[in-house]
Order: sequence, then structure tokens, then C-alpha cells
Amino acid sequence: MQQVTVGSATFGGDLPLVLISGPCAIESETLTLRIAERLKKITADLGCGLVFKASYDKANRTSVTSFRGPGLEEGLRILQKVKDELELPVLSDVHDISQVAPAAEVLDVIQIPAFLSRQTDLLVAVGATGKPVNLKKGQFLAPWDIEHGVRKIESTGNRQILLTERGASFGYNNLVTDMRSLVIMRELGYPVIFDATHSVQLPGGAGGASSGQRQYVGALSRAAAATGIDGLFWEVHENPDQALCDGPNSLPLEQVQSLLQQILAFDAIFKQNRTGAEKC
Repeated sequence: MQQVTVGSATFGGDLPLVLISGPCAIESETLTLRIAERLKKITADLGCGLVFKASYDKANRTSVTSFRGPGLEEGLRILQKVKDELELPVLSDVHDISQVAPAAEVLDVIQIPAFLSRQTDLLVAVGATGKPVNLKKGQFLAPWDIEHGVRKIESTGNRQILLTERGASFGYNNLVTDMRSLVIMRELGYPVIFDATHSVQLPGGAGGASSGQRQYVGALSRAAAATGIDGLFWEVHENPDQALCDGPNSLPLEQVQSLLQQILAFDAIFKQNRTGAEKC
């Protein structure tokens, strides 16, 4: 199993899972820093690694009028401030090749959005930075098909790869998570992340925006931890009902500590007994 180290957090092997978390989109510098500071304290108290996540540009919003974030330059400035003031590694996504070079100057992990998981030129450009890459499996892909994206990144010599499951399209405005995919993707030899909050998204379910069912984040996270994942991806917000992006599927910040404590307990039990569990 390839291990991927990001700051003080290491993904892979039988190590405790790492949390990737933050608001869906950067709404303001003040809110971003406040959420990052709170997540840092929670994870430190629980002994869990943290990579802070926030998007500077949500290029795949449902509507042309939807909030997208502050943009590349301002967003990267804010993420750099999170790094400098809170000493946290940061992750965000790129949407075209022109964003890769400036993003690589700031980001500790560069994320390939699920809808772009087959874009050869983008994957190769990101791989060529040498930075850790979080490749999100497209909602339209079978778990074994993510291997092709992995090989594109590997073609650059980069093997710092994380693979993220975020649900598969299932009928109109719905996603379903097949927990087998977490096991199947991990067989490629790279750490696997479960994106619980996007897995409960209902794409386009609110007409001009996506809806979601955040009440199932806990249940799916516990189930994923029982398969032996290497990381957990949660979008969080102080007030999800007022969030400018992905509020219906975001986890309230006040619930993070208690739920994460549960998940880490599941994670520890599985990893202590991984050999026997994987034979079942």
C-alpha cells in the first residue's frame, strides 16, 4: 500500500484515517479561517490528521447564477493564510490546465473533480507538479474504471495519489454509494477516501441547485469506516442552511466532534483486526 504524507498527516496502511474537511466553497476569509481553526482543535483533541479543504471556484454549479467562490487569485490567497496562520495543509480543486501552476504554488493536495476524472491533459498536468493528487471517481464510472485515471497520473512518475469515492449516479437527481467500490479501488494500491457529504447530494434536486440528505452522513461514514478506508471527506459549515454552496449535504460544524469520535472508533476496530476482516 502506497502511503501519502501531507503535512503531519499520513494516508494509508493501517494508520488511523485522516479527515479532509472544510466548507464547500470559500465564502469569506473570516469564515474560512474560523472553520479551519475549529477543525484543527477538534482533530487535535481526537488525535486525527487533518487536511483543510475549500474551493476557490466551483465551476460545476447547477445554475449559471450560482455562487462559485472568490476565484483563483483571492481563493489561493485565503488558503495560503490558512497554511501560514494555522499550519494546516490545504486542498482545493482545479478545473483546467491554466489553474494548475498557480494552484501548485499554494496547495498541498491538488484535487481532480469527479466530473473531470477522465480529462487526460488535466490529470497529466496535475501529476507533473509532483504534488499529492486527490482523484475523485466520476459519478459515471465503475470503481475499476478509475484505474485509467490512476495510470494517467502515474505516467508522469507521480505516485502520490489518493482515490475518492463520492457516489454513483442512480436515476434522476440521486446518488448511491456502493461500499464495494472502496475495497475495489484500494486494490490499486493507493489510499482510498470516502466523501460522505457529496454521497448524500441530490444533484439538481432543488431545480436550479443541488439538494441533499445530510441526515445520512453519519450512517454512511460509519459503514465506510468499517471497510477500512484511509480518509474521510466531509464538507462542513457553521450554518449549512445558509451556506452559499452545497448546504443541504454539508455537515453542521457543531456535529463534527461527536460524529468523528464515533467514526475513529469504528476505524480503530477494523484496522486492529484487518487481516481477519478482509477474509470475510
